[in-house]
Amino acid sequence: MEFGLQVGNAEWQRLRDVAQMAEELGFHTITLPDHIVYEGPERQSDPHHLAYDPVLQAAVMAEATRKLRIGHLVLCNLFRHPWFTAQAISSLDHLSGGRAFLGLGTGWTETEFRMTGIAFPDIGTRLRMLDEALTCIRGLWTREQTTFSGEFYQLREAILWPKPVQEPHPPILLGGGGKGLLRLAARHADVVNLISDAGKAGYIKLETARNFTGDAFQEKVQFVRDEAARQGRDPKAIKISHVVFQTILTDSTAASQQMLENVVGMMGGTPERVRRSPIFLIGTPEECVAEIKRRIRDWNLSQIIFSALSDEAVQRVGKDVLPHV
Repeated sequence: MEFGLQVGNAEWQRLRDVAQMAEELGFHTITLPDHIVYEGPERQSDPHHLAYDPVLQAAVMAEATRKLRIGHLVLCNLFRHPWFTAQAISSLDHLSGGRAFLGLGTGWTETEFRMTGIAFPDIGTRLRMLDEALTCIRGLWTREQTTFSGEFYQLREAILWPKPVQEPHPPILLGGGGKGLLRLAARHADVVNLISDAGKAGYIKLETARNFTGDAFQEKVQFVRDEAARQGRDPKAIKISHVVFQTILTDSTAASQQMLENVVGMMGGTPERVRRSPIFLIGTPEECVAEIKRRIRDWNLSQIIFSALSDEAVQRVGKDVLPHV
């Protein structure tokens, strides 16, 4: 079982400090987002949220650590040509001594495309672009020359040197929740990070987030497994990853219950439904350990990524929760 941190909105020294703290506490992976605008549900955003170059951020954290795997959750395919994505991750793999992975997605935050003028086609087109991009990237990583003639990308005897350190190539993580993305994950991914679907809408709908229950998560897992088998892959070869967007550690069972009821006021449902929601992890350290073990068992998880933790919360999760899972 792997545990990771998603780090964003951090200045350079804090990136180094958090990465080193995570490594010392026994986390396995550290990830970065790739956004121009950081939107919450119903397009809520802070115009002063930091948006540094995510590949450069990853390089800084790679230099500051020795064991952590470094990558993104996830790079937006539409922001870069596949050749440059392949180059960036290969470079990061060399810099880190073989600790990089490629996290890639279709892109979903419509606001980013509207403000920059970058084309934002419908989700079907973006999925076809992602499919082609992954084929190009894998070719560039593993072949002396790559020729590819697709609907969106064309490579003619393209070269990329040096090849990545990892063989045959760095792991590929795809992030998303719609069936189209999950079909691509069944074809291409080593890891699939399952979230509520925002790709078609172009923003996070609160209603969609509310419906992203434990049962919905399990259905997505089963869909990926079935689709992998249909495509001739071993379903167990794809690791299942999960982001906890809000972790709240309490000091008593009573405090846990009160916090769950508070969240019900925003998300609806029942306290038990919130407790089992993929979005949240709420409880005492002992309750959180039990809930994580249940998710590993019921959801076939291989990886949990904790997002938006304060330094204090990173310390508590690292010392009071993870060693007991």
